[in-house]
Amino acid sequence: MYDERCIFCRIIKGEIPSVKVYEDDEMCVFKDVEPKAAVHLLAVPKTHFKLLEEAGESGAEIIARMLKKIPIIAAGNGCKNGYRLVINQGDDAGQTVFHLHIHILGGEKLSDF
Repeated sequence: MYDERCIFCRIIKGEIPSVKVYEDDEMCVFKDVEPKAAVHLLAVPKTHFKLLEEAGESGAEIIARMLKKIPIIAAGNGCKNGYRLVINQGDDAGQTVFHLHIHILGGEKLSDF
């Protein structure tokens, strides 16, 4: 599903430029334009859903496959000594783009929460 108001849907479709580091039929990974770490990537399913609870069975399967690929993508982009994954869910968590996405942060020693 595509939502023309969603910035991530538009990035996936190529309507908004991005620095993509990985793409396949189910997901796209690109550099965050406002990085919070030396390496800050966003892994985004190509299927539009806002929150984990909206993913359904097929979305959950996509997320599972994404999580299997992320270690390889992270290592190939400078996160050989570890990385942090963050999935913000809703306003109180600081989610600003309402298309589920996984932040991949690393490339340096990260501070504690």
